[in-house]
Amino acid sequence: TYDENYRRLFKPVAPTRIPGRYLSHQEGLPKLPVPSLQQTCERYLATLEPIVDEEELSHTKELLAEFQKAGGVGERLQKGLERRARKTENWLSDWWLTTAYLDYRMPVVVHSSPGVVLPRLEFSDRQGQMRFAAKLIAGVLDFKTMIDNETLPVEYLGGKQLCMNQYYQVLSSCRVPGLKRDSVVNHAHRSRPPTHITVVHNFQFFVLDVYNSDGTPLTVDQLYMQLEKVWSSSLQTNKEPIGILTSNQRNSWGKAYNNLIKDKTNKDSVQAIQKSIFTVCLDAPMPCVSDELYHSRAAVQMLHGGGSRWNSGNRWFDKTLQFIIGEDGSCGLMYEHAPAEGPPIVSLIDHVVEYTKKSEMVRTPMVPLPMPQKLRFNITPEIKKDIEKAKQNMNIMVHDLDVKVIVFSHFGKNVPKTHKMSPDAFIQMGLQLAYYRMYQRCCATYESASLRMFKLGRTDTIRSCSIDSANFVKAMDDPAKQKIEKVTLLEKAVKAHRAYTDMAIHGQAIDRHLLGLKLQAIEDLTSMPEIFMDTSYAVANHYNLSTSQVPAKTDCVMCFGPVAPDGYGVCYNPMAEHINFAVSAFNSCNETNAAHMAQRLEEALLDMRMLLESTPKAKL
Repeated sequence: TYDENYRRLFKPVAPTRIPGRYLSHQEGLPKLPVPSLQQTCERYLATLEPIVDEEELSHTKELLAEFQKAGGVGERLQKGLERRARKTENWLSDWWLTTAYLDYRMPVVVHSSPGVVLPRLEFSDRQGQMRFAAKLIAGVLDFKTMIDNETLPVEYLGGKQLCMNQYYQVLSSCRVPGLKRDSVVNHAHRSRPPTHITVVHNFQFFVLDVYNSDGTPLTVDQLYMQLEKVWSSSLQTNKEPIGILTSNQRNSWGKAYNNLIKDKTNKDSVQAIQKSIFTVCLDAPMPCVSDELYHSRAAVQMLHGGGSRWNSGNRWFDKTLQFIIGEDGSCGLMYEHAPAEGPPIVSLIDHVVEYTKKSEMVRTPMVPLPMPQKLRFNITPEIKKDIEKAKQNMNIMVHDLDVKVIVFSHFGKNVPKTHKMSPDAFIQMGLQLAYYRMYQRCCATYESASLRMFKLGRTDTIRSCSIDSANFVKAMDDPAKQKIEKVTLLEKAVKAHRAYTDMAIHGQAIDRHLLGLKLQAIEDLTSMPEIFMDTSYAVANHYNLSTSQVPAKTDCVMCFGPVAPDGYGVCYNPMAEHINFAVSAFNSCNETNAAHMAQRLEEALLDMRMLLESTPKAKL
């Protein structure tokens, strides 16, 4: 019956919790280990070999020998780190959150927050936009129920349970700017957690309650009606884009923020946004482009909104989760990176996308709903000046970012698997080859590896550029080398990458350990060890390739900006028979070009397949 359906679909929000299911799972997770000092120093030297010259390398060897002396600096810092590991749940997580995110003063836009492009939708009018937005909101609330009830299925990697903590950080949370360091507020764990989302349209923010008084979520129909009200009460297009302030350099925004919230109305409005479960951005249509360029244009829309005359003011960039739905069928999201990595966000996306495909079974109870509340801002001349400055800075960033999204349609995970190779390692070797062909050198390459096997684990670095990858890329185009030899080198490079990945996910990579030793030295107020002042260390941390594999069931692609002024950001989602790639670079650097890199990557992957398929003698 209708009533049974209604009850079955919408359980109350505060259901019987499986007592402490999440907590008991978390308690069983191992703590992040501190690798041995000798192991990290040896592995560090091996990763430097393909990227620094011999003179620098021999100098670094001397410094490392000094650093590792019995009773020396390294040993003292290592002991400090081991002591920290015993006393804390995770010796790295607080340090990492602070150094990687909260202390970082560049804008979160482009430099930190990733965007996700979802498959293009079939509508091109506001009714379609509202209808889809309503379904999407219902889908997120459905996922939220699993978080609230602690019934999220525990994830596994290589047979080991993963830490689920990040799922509890992404809803009802927000970054807050500071003058020198930001913070993150999370309202999900308050005694009365938020029951509203924020919706922004034509730069105007609204509070939309998404639960009925009895604790049931609003139905898709109810949400649609509420979104219609939001739409029709925000038709003016001349409003000040207050949200653009959040795109500024963090110190400038911190200063403007303190000024903004002196006014009580402004402070209440800002707090309503910060407390909201998530934000939905109803975007105006972007300039039309050909189907071929659609994904690249959508990537830009998700990363920064296209500039102040388009949708960059239709955001609150500090908000952890913002879903973006354009009137023209473009759809995606962006997230603030401090609380979580890509995989939990992608699980949420996969759930929501599946949910939006289902037809609604529920007829809406016809109760009148209150008008969504528009958030008011009092704009002083000084705030107006801050907005103008933020607009200028945003437009400079927009003009500087070059993004190319390609769907590599020739093959997906299927080809590497046929040759018994890890698809991720195969793609990474393709990237190494593409880079080498463009620049005739190898570069420091960052690929993120999950540390979620450990309690509160975030990431470490897989250094994809290795001695073995360098041997392969140099041999690939060498006419003096036999095909069989090239295949052997490729196999060896892929195996080495796979081995480094295993090392990293088990907490045995080098980068977070080195960072820990460095931060330990700062905490001990001792002088900075010379290995961290060394040219090699600077080269090793200048990532010309910053990469991430973000696999999803949904045919989507994540994108982010480069981390070096002369570098590339490369994110990819390998599907069974195709691969989605997003490549970014800065226009201000003459040496880099996203479209060229994307093309070279495509050629490299095809050449590698041809090499494997035309070499029957190889022991594959």
